[in-house]
Amino acid sequence: MAEVINMPRLSDTMEEGTVATWLKKVGDKIEEGDILAEIETDKATMEFESFHEGTLLYIGIQEGETTKVDELLAIIGEEGEDISDLIDGGASDKKKETPEDTSSDDDKKEEASDEKSTSDELPDGVTVVTMPRLSDTMEEGTVATWLKKIGDKVEEGDILAEIETDKATMEFESFQSGTLLYIGLEEGDTAKVDSLLAIIGPEGTDAAAIAKNFQSSSEKKEAAPKKKSADSDKKESSKPAVKEEKKEVSSSSSSATSDGSRVFVSPLARKMAEEKGINLSQVKGSGENGRIIKRDIENYTPEVSAAPATVGQVAASGVEDFDEKPNSQMRKVIAKRLAESKFTAPHYYLNVEFDMEKAIAFREQVNAIPDTRISFNDMIVKACALALKEFPQVNSQWFDDKIRLNNHVHIGVAVAVEDGLVVPVVRFADGLSLSEIGAKVKDYAGRSRTKKLTPQEMEGSTFTISNLGMFGIESFTSIINQPNSAILSVGAIVEKPVVKDGKIVVGHTMKLSLACDHRTVDGATGAEFLQTLKGFVENPISMLV
Repeated sequence: MAEVINMPRLSDTMEEGTVATWLKKVGDKIEEGDILAEIETDKATMEFESFHEGTLLYIGIQEGETTKVDELLAIIGEEGEDISDLIDGGASDKKKETPEDTSSDDDKKEEASDEKSTSDELPDGVTVVTMPRLSDTMEEGTVATWLKKIGDKVEEGDILAEIETDKATMEFESFQSGTLLYIGLEEGDTAKVDSLLAIIGPEGTDAAAIAKNFQSSSEKKEAAPKKKSADSDKKESSKPAVKEEKKEVSSSSSSATSDGSRVFVSPLARKMAEEKGINLSQVKGSGENGRIIKRDIENYTPEVSAAPATVGQVAASGVEDFDEKPNSQMRKVIAKRLAESKFTAPHYYLNVEFDMEKAIAFREQVNAIPDTRISFNDMIVKACALALKEFPQVNSQWFDDKIRLNNHVHIGVAVAVEDGLVVPVVRFADGLSLSEIGAKVKDYAGRSRTKKLTPQEMEGSTFTISNLGMFGIESFTSIINQPNSAILSVGAIVEKPVVKDGKIVVGHTMKLSLACDHRTVDGATGAEFLQTLKGFVENPISMLV
């Protein structure tokens, strides 16, 4: 069955989008994960990937055209499929009745009543708030913190909650005014995009009934092919389904202790306990009916036994032991993206060593100026930006049907955070001064570690730099951040004997490794780029000319 693709909401404030570029054309085969188009939002131009497979049958918005969120963008289906009704309808909730539709009249009436209960019967002023898609790659989100509670008055623009995505923890604001009637996900709970998050409406509205009848768009699609032809089958399957749904909606979970008693714990408290290695059976809950909640884990102090170690206790230390923690959204996406890059892009590596004597002296002179502070990494960013202007091939991006040679330079700077790695982007780096680059990188690094970067600040890079020199790493290689063509790995500055004018003297050098995608960057091009980079780094005054 054909799938209607609507204009996505690619940022929390996006109301309409413009198609900057179509990367697929009508008739092309589409795989899940393929980039369909580049969409210009209110904050950035972002890649929009397909979540469906099939043939691109129809394009509703041409390049340069603008439309509102949720308007018809494209249709994907089977080659030759009749999509005239979908084009006329223009929305995914208008289903086409085909000649093969053998549903009984009772089934159709039941479907119609279901739709009416979830849409037409929604009381006036009530809005169902679903898990938003806060980044172009986000598939599910975790509620980090609720900033409103049930019964609170909510104004349009108020921050409802902080949502952890695959890239950052972001504030999610309300687009409606009213009373917060219902919360569908507790702190620490994770759910897919479009799942029930909250209900806002007039005070006194029965939100429980609305929540019970709610179905996300993905749930409706999954439920459609599972209809039974016999009434007996419906009765058998409906009863356990209701019980299972109640279990999933529950905001706390329980586990058994060694003596068989049950421990009730909130999802967030369980997550915190797993991360800290705390045995929940030893924690006293302060929540309702002894339920363990967040503050119980934060205030927990393990009991210390004063008894001396026995032979048995010493022997127990040789027992295999391990801790497990669930993968965060960020870690899942890092694993997926890097695996795709490593196993699809033919990487090769070029290794060089630069003389850093003049760079060291230059930095000391610059930092002697009042209120000025630059790092060696800032110098590398600036030098790369200038060299990339001369070698657009290294600044290029690979797509299945073309190579994009970027005339602008947006440099991603890899920053290590608790959950993995983020890459904020210094935009138009070639036009920035060293101090401006330093200020931006410092700001991005600080907000990276507190998960306050926006997805837009981590998108659009044309080249990436990864620096492990501050950790004492002398040399290493990195995986390319696709669709970019190259990434530069920067090692530590090392003091060692070097040969100058035929004499062995003490010098300072730094090793760098350039990983290139052989589909876009030939070896000679990569080598020439590094020679140009060497000129800027070893003679930093040339970056100011």
